[in-house]
Amino acid sequence: MFLSSRSWVLLIFINIITITSNFYRIHGELPGKWELLVAHAGIASMHTAVTRYGTVVLLDRTNIGPSRRMLRKGHCRDNPYDRVLKHDCYAHSVLFDPSTNEIRPLMIQTDTWCSSGQFLPDGTLLQTGGDRDGFKKIRKFIPCERNESCDWEELQDSKLISGRWYSTNQILPDGSVIIVGGLHANNIEFYPPREPGILSLQFLTDVQDGQWDNLYPYVHLLPNGNLFIFANNRAIQYNYTNNSVVRDYPSLEGNPRNYPSAGSSVMLALQGNYTSAVIVVCGGAEYGAFKRKRNDTAANGSCGRIVATDPNPVWEMEDMPFGRTMGDMVMLPTGDVLIINGAQSGSQGFDQGTNPCLNPVLYRPSEPVGLRFMTLNPATVPRMYHSTANLLPDGRILVAGSNPHYYYEYGGDFPTELRLEAFSPEYLSDDRANLRPVIEELPEKLRYGQAFEILISVTLPVVGIVEVNIGNAPFATHSYSQGQRLVKLGVTSAVPESGGAVGGRYRIRCTAPPNSKVAPPGYYMFFAVNQGVPSVARWVQLIY
Repeated sequence: MFLSSRSWVLLIFINIITITSNFYRIHGELPGKWELLVAHAGIASMHTAVTRYGTVVLLDRTNIGPSRRMLRKGHCRDNPYDRVLKHDCYAHSVLFDPSTNEIRPLMIQTDTWCSSGQFLPDGTLLQTGGDRDGFKKIRKFIPCERNESCDWEELQDSKLISGRWYSTNQILPDGSVIIVGGLHANNIEFYPPREPGILSLQFLTDVQDGQWDNLYPYVHLLPNGNLFIFANNRAIQYNYTNNSVVRDYPSLEGNPRNYPSAGSSVMLALQGNYTSAVIVVCGGAEYGAFKRKRNDTAANGSCGRIVATDPNPVWEMEDMPFGRTMGDMVMLPTGDVLIINGAQSGSQGFDQGTNPCLNPVLYRPSEPVGLRFMTLNPATVPRMYHSTANLLPDGRILVAGSNPHYYYEYGGDFPTELRLEAFSPEYLSDDRANLRPVIEELPEKLRYGQAFEILISVTLPVVGIVEVNIGNAPFATHSYSQGQRLVKLGVTSAVPESGGAVGGRYRIRCTAPPNSKVAPPGYYMFFAVNQGVPSVARWVQLIY
């Protein structure tokens, strides 16, 4: 069989990549690159979310005393319920622009400690609950173009029915949000509110174990419209429309996985005919580490993987290279999962984690058991309690926060962390730059089931299928990204627009998700992925 000249060029390039990668492995260098973006953000970020403009909302507690960034001149917060500052002129939330590394202070009025959030279909960030005066609060942040004056809005005519501290938000197929659980709140409610208001969820009561471990439950919207809810080491499939448990799943072996034991969870990319959903839960802490304040107990190193839509689901177990608690699991544009941040000992809680886990790990779902994990280039900054990780549209991972203390403390082994960093996976390495596609044409809005075309350009000729994958922007807090989702669209082969020469342009015909159970309405990052290398994303709104 004879190869065309174009195929020979590609084969040589692939061999160069393979040789380079092997060189890195042989000489002890690990994949991935770290860069410092901002040396001093002014606040530690307990909660982080990326807006449809590519800006990032960083949010911390309000009753924490002085931060290291002032509010704008003439803007102060007066709150008689604040533990530290009744008259507070310090910022506890900021808006970060990764394109310029600029930071603008935002004003948040009520305490957002251990609260929750989710983006609405119009791109508004909904933020719910917190501590003390924030217990029943609902807040909104309507994103704006860079350097504008958008800011937090505290809703005066709407509040939560039940106080929510450590709850989870998940957008639903109709665009509303379900709010699940919280400390002493073993129930659910909705935004906007719907009758009967509060629905009891006995499952959350059943999994309490003397140190909670049912807080920040992992909630995933399945493509059949039901919810997969995981807390402690158990899970159910839940029909929220009639408040019924459709299925009890087998228990996941090992120690607790939710706050305060703090593993993490993702639903793997939905693809094909979108009828199958796979859930992965990784890490956690030894039971009792939080209750007994033992920061020297080894973190859990196991992962469980289950096909939640299978008629007879079972957990498939595997071990990570490191035990990890407080790790974040981030869905990459490729469908792989980055596991980053956290500690190898202790649990969540103030000063209850030690032995930071500096090495990110890549989880590759398509590989067989035993070959799924790849250890990546280690960080130099510990990121433990109250740290976050979020996918940016350019494919990097923004890493922020880490404040293991009740107040801001800048001394000791693990000080309050104000630096913002970015981790670039190996797909952004220089030796893959010629494979990276650029999206040149794409609709701004799409309807369910719509057939459409995108136009891309690539330096090297395209060989094989270019994937088009869409990911939403979740609300990251406490080692779990609420609402995180990646959907692989149906596509046809890339068709050269001008003969397919080097530096050519290609059209790809795609089909939008079939319904809002597969992908709820809202803004998504659209990535073209060529041989594992994603483009910079373009934001598109998915509508009815």
